[in-house]
Amino acid sequence: MSSTRLENSEAIDGVVVVHPVSFGDDRGRFTETYRRSWFGLGREMVQGSRSDKQAGSLVGLHYHLHQADYWYVVSGRAHVVLHDLRVGSPSEGATLEIELGDSTGLGIFIPPGVAHGFCAVTDMILTYLVDGYYNPSDELGVAWNDAEIGASWPISDPVLSARDQANPTRADIPDHLRPRAVLRT
Repeated sequence: MSSTRLENSEAIDGVVVVHPVSFGDDRGRFTETYRRSWFGLGREMVQGSRSDKQAGSLVGLHYHLHQADYWYVVSGRAHVVLHDLRVGSPSEGATLEIELGDSTGLGIFIPPGVAHGFCAVTDMILTYLVDGYYNPSDELGVAWNDAEIGASWPISDPVLSARDQANPTRADIPDHLRPRAVLRT
């Protein structure tokens, strides 16, 4: 599908927004949602997962020191928030908000060190690919409502997991758990 358009985020270094092309006829539609060659980091995705959420649920903000994610909302609508936690990144401290889902058809590549979360604006299904197998020591988080991050969530009273309720603010992340920017040559 050579018509797929890739857009490097102007807000956060390394984030890529994918505008896939869909083809449809009387039987339905076809969309190529991911291709490794689309991303300069060329990371091999090794695990795929699915997250079904009810409207009003909020997940995150999570981050990984070593793992990249690729998200695509199969049905419904999600409000996604990304925040660059990487010390030394050209976009350190930047926040990006984007809608994924039925109306946009977008996918998003999230590099390691970029906090990511979403709220289900409607009932939704998100599929995601990761370039590392589940590693509990690389499952980290920052408070979804941290004023320093400044996310504009479209819901006021989200349903959160106990884990996400306990995430520290950005200022309270211990130094050894702060992501560092990877210098590109």
